[in-house]
Amino acid sequence: MLIRRETHADIEAVRAVHTAAFADPEGPPGRTPAEAWLVDTLRADSGWIPALSLVAVGTGGEIAGHVVCTRARVGRAEALGLGPLGVLPGRQRQGIGHALMHAVLGAADALGEPLVVLLGHTGYYPRFGFRPAAEYGITPPVAEWAEHFQVRTLATYDPSIRGDFVYAAPFRAL
Repeated sequence: MLIRRETHADIEAVRAVHTAAFADPEGPPGRTPAEAWLVDTLRADSGWIPALSLVAVGTGGEIAGHVVCTRARVGRAEALGLGPLGVLPGRQRQGIGHALMHAVLGAADALGEPLVVLLGHTGYYPRFGFRPAAEYGITPPVAEWAEHFQVRTLATYDPSIRGDFVYAAPFRAL
């Protein structure tokens, strides 16, 4: 498996990854999951950071997973919002999600970003260094998210970065 930046040629495969990864088995067939719509919409937003849209490519050249970080804010400081992270259902539990997380966090750190924020499972993301956002004085856009709202600080993190978190505009349209 290879982790690399997404290219224009990957757009349909990335959409297919998120469509499959987030499909609702109870929902109507053919419905596009919000995560697939979100990635497509983020690409057209000023918060899109091409260097932080990564794909996992299998040995046969197929796109098996995708992760993206986009521009966000904490108070007046720039930050990153992570997600969606998706892996094809048939390729889950093979380390692809782990590899994508490590790669995107390393890339964000190399770009000098101070922190990454996500809304996610509290049993999964701490293995990547994520901690509750409240520990850093960062508040989620929706108060009910607090338990699952997490932060991963990077090398340029400054403890004065505190306040309300604001995702890129497409997240706010969900």
